[in-house]
Amino acid sequence: MDILNIQRVEEYPKATDHIKEMVDITKSLIEKGLAYKSEDGSTYFSVSKFKEYGKLSKIKLDNQQSTERIKNDEYEKDSANDFALWKSYEESDGEVFWETELGKGRPGWHIECSAMSMKYLGDSFDIHTGGIDLTFPHHENEIAQSEGCSGVAPFVKYWMHCEHLLVDNEKMSKSKGNFFVLNDLLEKGHDKKAIRYLLLSTHYRQKLNYSEESIHNAQNIIDRFKEFISKLKSIEGDNDNPKIKEIIANAKYNFEKGLDDDLNISVGMAAIFDFMKEINTLISKKELSRQNALESYNLLMEFDKVLGVLEFVEEKISDEIVELAKQRDEFRKAKNYDEADRLRDEISDKGYYMEDTVDGYLIKKK
Repeated sequence: MDILNIQRVEEYPKATDHIKEMVDITKSLIEKGLAYKSEDGSTYFSVSKFKEYGKLSKIKLDNQQSTERIKNDEYEKDSANDFALWKSYEESDGEVFWETELGKGRPGWHIECSAMSMKYLGDSFDIHTGGIDLTFPHHENEIAQSEGCSGVAPFVKYWMHCEHLLVDNEKMSKSKGNFFVLNDLLEKGHDKKAIRYLLLSTHYRQKLNYSEESIHNAQNIIDRFKEFISKLKSIEGDNDNPKIKEIIANAKYNFEKGLDDDLNISVGMAAIFDFMKEINTLISKKELSRQNALESYNLLMEFDKVLGVLEFVEEKISDEIVELAKQRDEFRKAKNYDEADRLRDEISDKGYYMEDTVDGYLIKKK
């Protein structure tokens, strides 16, 4: 998370620390007639008693095949409708059990999520995220047991389900050899900013395809950001451009408008690229002041509170390289191109290159 510049949340609760809360919810559901104990001592939620069951996934109980109750925590859609809140102990559980008022056993698959989220976020909260594959039955069951227990609806105001990650247009699989974790990508030499940008560049409700081509494209965009920010920091003009406030306001409005539309990152990024294009045009015409450049940079840092890829730590360039670059620029201005090329090659051999700009030049590390 630190490598990818992901902000930490306030709580990372463990299910095993919240068995009491799970038991309390289950007892409450039994008391309200929404749950019952089976012959083996397990406790099941009675789906037919919760009239709004299916409102998230649009599953219709009439279309569900009714079969006899099963003991498995996971089941297909044509399995029994009722789901386990508490599973009675079986030999195969080994040492995984708790002695509670519900008997010796362990929680069902869904109850832990309700117990922890309701404890830390309340009976109703704004946003619940998860993979698209959890919509049914997991999240549907979360709603039923949470609203059934608290009597408060909605349990969640906005459900945000993320689509699957593909690798070369195929599902990740260790057997196929296309299964990567973060360290694998870093060991291949991929930049952490490029990895983060690739992950956020596709709308969360669309499948994201990872490929070597896509990560290289992401790196190219990161390089464009870095180059643009370097240009802003090199601006020395003093004549403020009156157009800059309108350009900044439009970019901010369009960026926020995109994100306000179900986190439409494509619209948000288009706003940034349009902004960069307009500012680059002003730079090429020498119509941007140092203050304008600072205001433009500050806007990018606002965007970076979302993107997390636009802040670059500038490396200290040695006095030797700075002096060589200064000499090379003087030779170039004097049209002594042989000497200018010689110094450019010397600078390159030392791991840097020069980029000529309308205001002078930039020194960059290779």
